[in-house]
Order: sequence, then C-alpha cells, then structure tokens
Amino acid sequence: MKKRMIAAMLAGIIVLSVTACGNSAADTGSNAPAQTTEKADTPDTAQEAPAETPAESAGPVELTVTTTFAGEDTNAQNYKDAVKAWEEQTGNTIVDTSATADETFKMRIATDFETGSEPDVLFFFNGADANSFIEAGKVLSLDEIRAEFPEYATNMNEDLIPGSLVDDKKYAIPVNGYWEAMFVNTEILEAAGVAMPGTDYTMDMFKEDCEKIKAAGYTPIAAALGNIPHYWWEFAIFNNQSPDTHLEIPESLDDANGQAWVAGMNDIKELYELGYFPDNTLSATDDETFAMFTDGKAAFLIDGSWKVGGIVGSCQSDPEDPSTLDADKLAKFDVTYVPGKGSRKATDLVGGLSSGYYITRKAWDDPEKKAAAVNFVEYMTSDTVVPAFAQHAASALKNAPEVDPAEFNELQRKAIEMMAGATSLTGAVQDLFQGDCRVSTFDGMPEIVTGRVDAADAVAEGLDAYHNQ
Repeated sequence: MKKRMIAAMLAGIIVLSVTACGNSAADTGSNAPAQTTEKADTPDTAQEAPAETPAESAGPVELTVTTTFAGEDTNAQNYKDAVKAWEEQTGNTIVDTSATADETFKMRIATDFETGSEPDVLFFFNGADANSFIEAGKVLSLDEIRAEFPEYATNMNEDLIPGSLVDDKKYAIPVNGYWEAMFVNTEILEAAGVAMPGTDYTMDMFKEDCEKIKAAGYTPIAAALGNIPHYWWEFAIFNNQSPDTHLEIPESLDDANGQAWVAGMNDIKELYELGYFPDNTLSATDDETFAMFTDGKAAFLIDGSWKVGGIVGSCQSDPEDPSTLDADKLAKFDVTYVPGKGSRKATDLVGGLSSGYYITRKAWDDPEKKAAAVNFVEYMTSDTVVPAFAQHAASALKNAPEVDPAEFNELQRKAIEMMAGATSLTGAVQDLFQGDCRVSTFDGMPEIVTGRVDAADAVAEGLDAYHNQ
C-alpha cells in the first residue's frame, strides 16, 4: 500500500510539472523574467467559495485551529488569506495558534492533547508524531466523519491519503505535498568555477566541488548540525540504501539497514572533518546558517520545498510585500538534486504528503462546533483552495487544475523543472523514528562528527530506544 501511494504521488507531481513546463519553452526558460508577485502571496482562488457545498453550522462559532503554516513556510500568507475568506463567508471566527514545525512545536502538540488543551482543528504530521493522540482516540477518522457527513473529503484521491501508523485508518486530509532537495547559490558556484549540479550528480563529484568552493573562500554547505541535522541525517542514510529499503527501520545494528545507518552518520562525519560545514555548525542555529546561504556566504543548502518561500522572502526588501522582490537577486538561486551514492540516484528524492487536517474529538463532541469544524476543513481542502497551497509541489485532489507557469516566480519554476526529472519519491524515515529514538543521532550529532561518540554506538542506542518503547 505504501509503495502504491508513493508511486501515485510521484505520478501526480510529474503530471503537475509537465503541465507547468510544457506550454512554451521560450516563455518558461530560466532566462525568463521572474514574476514580482509570488503565487503563494496571491491566492485569489482562496477568496472564492469552493465549488463544493460543505457542511454548514447553525450560527457564528469560534474555532481554535493550529497549523504549521507559520514563519518561513511558503503558505503562511495563503493560510491567513484563506482563513479570512472563510470567516467572511461563514461569520465564524478562527483563533489561530499556528507555529513553525520543529521539535518544540511537536512536543507542544503532544502536551496539548495530554492536558486536554488540543485545538478544534489541527494541521499536523501523519507519521509517528500523531501516534499518541490517535491511540488515545482524540481525533476522528474519515470513516467516522463520513458516517454523518458522507461528502467529506470525497474530492481527494483515496490512494494518496496516508493511513495512520497506528491502525492504517485515514485521519488527516492532506493539502500540499513536499519534497526535499538541494538549493544552490549559483553566484558562489560561478566564483569558484563550479558547474551547476545535474541529474547524475554523485557524492564524489560533490566533494570535489566543495573543495573548490572552500578554496575560493566560501563555505560549501549551509547546515547547523547542532540544531537541525535532519536533512543531512535523512539523505546520508538514504545514500547507503535504496528507495526500496529506506523506510525500513533496522532490526539491529548488525543487519544491512543498521550498517547503512552507521555508514550514513560516518559520511556526515567525513564532510565535517573535511571542513565543508560552517565553522560554527555545532553551535549555530538553522536560521543563522540559512542566512549564510541567502547572504552569499555558503553554496549548498539541503532543505524542503517550504524553504522556497524563505529564499524568495530574502530577495524582497520587505519580506511581507512580494512587490518588493529583487528579481536579479532571486535569479542567483537554483534548486537541484541531492548528490547520490551507490544504488540511490540523485534523482531519487525524499517527499510525499506528510501532513493534513485533523478534526479533534473535542470539537466533534461539541454540538456548536462539530459542523463548523467539518465546514472549515472542507473549505481548506476544496478544489479551489488547495491549488494555492500546492503550488510547485502536488496534492491529493482528484481533479487538480492545470497550472500556468506565469503564476510562479523564477525559483518556483526551477523547482517544477527539477521535480519533472525525479525518478522516485520516498517518504522520510525520520517520520517513523521519533522522540527518544532520535536523541542519540539528532541531538548527538556534534558528538558523532567530532568523534567523541562512535557512530555505531549512537545508532545502536537509537535502535534500542525504538524497539523497546
């Protein structure tokens, strides 16, 4: 089932990419002028009533909603605009408690459910992070909701709605997919005499390029290993596995997957020892190393599709006003594939539909809030609203509209072109390996790369925590 869902997801992304890029090569090439208004900031469709007829509540209701559409997330403004439109249409009010998705946010959500402080509607991850509140029966499955509201989420492709790791039932209605890839500051590459990486990019080629970039006086890799090692952790492991095995948690340190995880940690250690990360990578924050990338001090950044918005914002004199975009500055950024190794090709990407809208039992059991909560999620996942959020990624819509490349800025168009060349899309194994399991290799990354803790010991500790929880 998981492989079928991933295949369908990749097909959806490729269809979107071909539709966006296949109209006119002359009009959509990398030399075309960037748009001054980013689609993420102009979701006109979100201000129209959905074509569907969603559930209606009896009167004005106040709903508490928590999402990850905050901070540098590309869809933060889209979310605000859609909420405002829904409030105007229904007369209801949203109390927004959204925040940037990080480990602190995940802990906050878990605590909220434990203490009875959960929101009425939650946009959150559908992997292991959701296990605790699903096991506690704190959110509604699609089947339960459809028993009373039979049209709920019927505009979605069922195969693309991930099942829970707890019981394989579907709880979260997805909006937009994600991908993880490597952003590039091409100005630094030009200064160092390095060519833009392509589809056949390997780790050996990457290390050669990093050496040239370092010799030219720049930092090759923007990453805060002591704060957010997530993306390097993911791809370093992936580079020692394959799309067929990446989502398999090792049974032990001694099996093939266990050894792949150790090899991945040691690959990061090698890059650290070669001096390719910032000098302060063990103490810097992710925001600080991201600024190195956007300020022209670091060449490569592995991150997710949501980072497009942050890069675009860094090219605006006013991050909140897309009309202030410096198109020439944005043109210096590109996105490509994370260098491959072994059986993983560079074009094998990490991505999927990892988040969605949950309706909590707290709202469902409130006669005044039930219909309003259903109405809100139906609006936010409607055929007219979802495309504004999906943008250059993909969605689970059955009838996703065609996209016009003129609606995107230059970096978004480059992202669409990059995704068109993807050969596979595999979920993030870290989404299955949560909490205490990750402490020894996430929080412990500084100890691993400096040699104070052996990579094998750190991986073994994490696996023990996973199999004994």
